[in-house]
Amino acid sequence: QVQMVESGGGLVQAGGSLRLSCTASGLTFDVDEYALGWFREAPGKEREGVSCISRSGRSPFYADSVKGRFTISRDDAKNTLYLQMNSLNAEDTAMYYCAAAWAGRYGYCSESTKDYEHWGQGTQVTVSS
Repeated sequence: QVQMVESGGGLVQAGGSLRLSCTASGLTFDVDEYALGWFREAPGKEREGVSCISRSGRSPFYADSVKGRFTISRDDAKNTLYLQMNSLNAEDTAMYYCAAAWAGRYGYCSESTKDYEHWGQGTQVTVSS
């Protein structure tokens, strides 16, 4: 059974930082065969792609709203995905989800929710202004 477990969310003041982690287990293939992504869903809004990282780890995708503030990384030896979030603002308040997509293309990841087959339960990030 595939499990993806997020952690690291919480309440932070505007301008602060958080580091999210996501640990995967039970995947059919080794985690290094998956593209990994972070998504978020704010109340009343659709789930959106925040960042994703390919199997190669090079040239990750970032949504325009988080460029320069968030950094995605992966440690395949630990089956863990990270999202370092700096300079947080109220608009970053949302439930954050990690996801995995089996990826035939080594250097590509998708920012679309429909391309991911495994999802975590989410971790809440709340930024107070």
